[in-house]
Formats: sequence, C-alpha cells, structure tokens
Amino acid sequence: MTQTTQTWASPQHKRSVIWIVALATLAIIFDGYDLVVYGTVVPTLMADPTQLGEISAQQAGALGSYALIGVMVGALVTGAFGDRVGRRKMMLINIVWFSVGMGAAAFSTSIAMFGGLRFFTGIGVGGLVATAGAVVAEFAPPGKRNLFNAIVYSGVPAGGVLASLLAILLRDAIGWRGLFMIGALPLVILLPAALVKLPESPAWLVSRGHTDKAKTICDKFGFPMPTAAPTAPTEKIGFAALATRKYALGTGLLGMMSFAGLLLTYGLNTWLPKIMADAGYNADGSLAFLLVLNGGAIIGGIIASKIADGRGPQAVIVTTFFLAAVALVMLTLGFPLPVLLTAVAIAGVGTIGTQVLVYGFVSNYYDTPARAAGVAWCAGFGRLGGIFGPLIGGLLIGAGFANNVNFYIFAVIAVAGGLVTFFVPRPLQHNTRIDVPGTSTGTTVDA
Repeated sequence: MTQTTQTWASPQHKRSVIWIVALATLAIIFDGYDLVVYGTVVPTLMADPTQLGEISAQQAGALGSYALIGVMVGALVTGAFGDRVGRRKMMLINIVWFSVGMGAAAFSTSIAMFGGLRFFTGIGVGGLVATAGAVVAEFAPPGKRNLFNAIVYSGVPAGGVLASLLAILLRDAIGWRGLFMIGALPLVILLPAALVKLPESPAWLVSRGHTDKAKTICDKFGFPMPTAAPTAPTEKIGFAALATRKYALGTGLLGMMSFAGLLLTYGLNTWLPKIMADAGYNADGSLAFLLVLNGGAIIGGIIASKIADGRGPQAVIVTTFFLAAVALVMLTLGFPLPVLLTAVAIAGVGTIGTQVLVYGFVSNYYDTPARAAGVAWCAGFGRLGGIFGPLIGGLLIGAGFANNVNFYIFAVIAVAGGLVTFFVPRPLQHNTRIDVPGTSTGTTVDA
C-alpha cells in the first residue's frame, strides 16, 4: 500500500479527523448498547411474564433476531442510497432513527409491540453501521485506516460492556425499561455535536462532481483536497458496481465472512448470560461473562488492528477466527473460573473483535463510488448470520440440548469463517490523488 509521506496535512486536519472518529465511535457505542442490552434483560423477561407476557426460549431467540432483521434492512437500504445522497445525511438520519426506536421500545406493553419496535430500531442501527465504515475510510489518512476503523467499530463491544455494567449496577433500580431508555440518549447528546462537527465527505463530493463544495469543506476543516476525476456517467455506482467483474467474487466471500462473524457475535451476546446462569452462576456472575466477552473484544480488536495496518487485515482475521474456535471449545472442558474467563475474553477477540476487523477490511476493499454499498452489503448479508445466531441458541436450549452443543456449533462456524476469509482475493488498489499542502505534485494514495 502506498502511503503519504505526511500523515496529517495540518494540525486542523488531525483535529477534524479525530472529531469525526470520536462522533462515529460514540454512535457505534450506542448501537452496540442497543443490540447487547437485550441479552442482559432476556433472563428477566423470561422469568417475569407480567412484563410483556409469557416468553419461551424460542420466542426469546426470535425477539433477539427481530432487531437484527431490521439491521439487515437498514444496512441494505443505506447501501442503495448512501453512495447517492452522501455520508453525512445518512449518519444524521440513522442517529435519530435508532434513538427514537430505542426510547419507544422501553414503553412496550406486549411481546408483539416490543418485537415490532426492536425491528424498527434495528433499521437505524443497520444504516449507521453501514455508513460509519464509509465515513472513516474516506476521512482517515492512509496507514491509520484499520486502526481508526477498529476504534470506531470497537464501539460495538464497548456498548456491550456498557450494557453489561449498567445492567449489573442499575437493573434493580431502573428495571429493563430504564436500561432501554438510556439507549435513546444519542438524540440529545450525539445529534447536536454531529450537526456541527460532521462534514460531508470531500471524496464523495468529488466522485459526484461537486468539486467546489468539496474544496469549501476542505478549506474549512483542513482536509487534503481529493482530485480524483468525478465518476463517469457510464460507471456503475452503489450495488450495481458490486456485481461487476471487478468486485463480484470478493463481494460474495466478504459477505460470507461477515455472516460468520455476526452469527458468532450476536449468538454469544444473546445467550451467554443465559447459558452461564443455567450452569449455576448467579445473575451478576452470568452478566460478568458478557462483560469479559466484550472487554476482550475491545482490547484484542485494537491490538489486532495495529497488526493489520502493518501486515494487512486478511491474515489477522483468519487468525482471530481460529482463535475463537479454540476458545469456544475450551469453554466446554470444565476448567476453573479464571481459565474460563480467559477463554471468554479470547472468544470475544475472535468473534466480536474479528467483526471489528471485518468492517475495516471491507471499508477499504472498495473505491468511493461503491464503498457505502460494499460495506452495506457485508453488514446487511452478515445480519443474516446475526439473525441465525440468537435463533440457533434459542432452538437448541428450547430443545433441551446441553449448553456445550451451542459452543461446539459456534466453534465450527468460526473455523468456516476463517477458511472463507483465507480465499478472499487480494483487494484491488484504487488510486485517488490528494493534494497535500507543502508538496508540489500531490500524493497518490489507495482509496
């Protein structure tokens, strides 16, 4: 990969990018909170039919999947429009969307109402997850893209840690409804900051022929000016580009890779507290496993992303998938608690942490006219795995299978994810010329 000799064009450039990364990270933290908090309240909802009604294990798995079906829809819709209407607009719309849905779900009075609102919320979550990768890929300087993507998408496990901690600390005081209301806070603390600090992507503006607008934003925020030619009228944009010879094989394999990663992520986030509670741990103890799972993903994901910036993400993702398989098998072997917690942390790195790396890999696989669609495809198709994860756990538990069966199945899926990743063809290099202040000829970098 060709890198600029100057990572930052100016101190203002660095400040602006850090603001953008911080806003995207905070948004994804609340996305992670939204999707993980359900796993923290499943035992309560199943044990107390006065909340929403009598919920079986199969119904609980289905309810966990409704939000993920919404995420799939939201990601695919964003992919259809994100490369046409811009990154900023999609980010703002989806921040509002998932905040409203999360707050409304707190007032559910029936299983059907709760499931419907979880689906609604998931649409906003999916749109935001799909857009964040395109935003970071287009603002981050070369050589830091995997790291910045990892920071942003580590918001998913960070949100899981937040959900676990708040459930332990506040569950008795504010109940499950209060925990869901916390998920609506982005409407008042994130949206105002995003309106001021989140600009439109200059690379996207240039690709659409809006060079003057791109220059205005670059002057205001200190970004280097992209000078790539606008997308030709005959060049395919968005999803149409993914089906071309240029991307078709890689897109298919990347989708399967994301499918495996998200199946593991949401299968474990939904059912780990319940599995551990059935194994004899009390409520706080079972939630502690969820906290360790997501905590391991944050630390391991950041470390792995640094390695990926140096060696490339593909080999690192293959390795973390295989680590997940080993760790999941270890959970079935009756080791002492410290060893189990270590295995859970490693499983977090290899499942949730792997998905963090997947988003970085995918975001940089495509050039600007296809980037939002490529990320959205992988996020959307991957959500099929996320949908199946909770369902598999619910069906197996409802059918009376031993908890170990869940871990064995998830381990096999992790191995399959690693194999699929290994065969993804090398990403094509897409050159975008960027004028860096202080140079006479500009610098060519990978888009």
